[in-house]
Amino acid sequence: MAEVATRRILIVLPALNEENNVGAVVRHVRETLPDAGVLVVDDGSSDQTSRRAREAGATVARLAVNLGVGGAMRTGFRYAVANGYDVVVQVDADGQHDPEHVRELVDHLDQADLVIGARFAGKGAYRATGPRRWAMWVLAVVISRLARTKLTDVTSGFKAAGPRAVKMFAQYYPAEYLGDTVESLVLAIRGGLVVRQVPVEMRERSGGQPSQTPIRAAVYLFRAGLALLLALVRRRPSVESADAA
Repeated sequence: MAEVATRRILIVLPALNEENNVGAVVRHVRETLPDAGVLVVDDGSSDQTSRRAREAGATVARLAVNLGVGGAMRTGFRYAVANGYDVVVQVDADGQHDPEHVRELVDHLDQADLVIGARFAGKGAYRATGPRRWAMWVLAVVISRLARTKLTDVTSGFKAAGPRAVKMFAQYYPAEYLGDTVESLVLAIRGGLVVRQVPVEMRERSGGQPSQTPIRAAVYLFRAGLALLLALVRRRPSVESADAA
C-alpha cells in the first residue's frame, strides 16, 4: 500500500437540508485538514444547503433528486477518481463526526483499504437503543465473521477509503437503503479489501432534527437484515475490473 503522506485526500459530505449545519462543518474540516479537498454532495435539498456550503469554501455537486446517502457517496467516489484523489473520507454534514478524527482514520490506511470510525469501540458515550441496537449487534457479528476481524460499528457513516476502495466504490458503490454502510462493507470484504476500525467519539447534531423515530427504528431491524441478504447475494465485485474500468 502507498504511503499515506503521498495521498491526495477528499472529504465528502452527503447533505440533505443541512443549511443550519453544513457551513460550520465545512469550515471545521478546512481548518483541521487544510490540504484536503472538500466536496459537499447536495442530495436534492429544498433549502440553502448548496449556498451555505459554497460560502464556506466547499466544492458542491448538486443532485437534482434525492438519491440517499449511497447515491451521494457514489457521486463523491466518481468525483474523486475523475479528479485524482487517492483517499475519500465520508463525513456527515450534521456535525456529529469530529474532523479531528479524520487524520487518525487516514493514518490506518497503511494497514487497510477501508477504515471505519467506530462508535462502540471503547471511546465516547454514544449508545443505540431498542430494535436499532439489536440490529446493529447482529450485523456486527455477521460482518465481523466475514471480515475475519472484530467490527463493532458496521453502520457507521464515518469511514476512510484508500486507493483500492475508491476505485471499487466509484464503479460498484450501492445506492439502496443501508447500501452506504452494511452493503458497502460486505462489498469491500467480498472484493478482497481489508477492513479495519478505529474508535471515535460522536457529537450531538449541531442543529435540525435527526431522521430516526420509534417507528423507523422498528422498521430498521427488518430492513437491515434485508440489506445484508442483498449484499451477500449480489455478484462479487473485483478490484481488478475496477482498475480496468
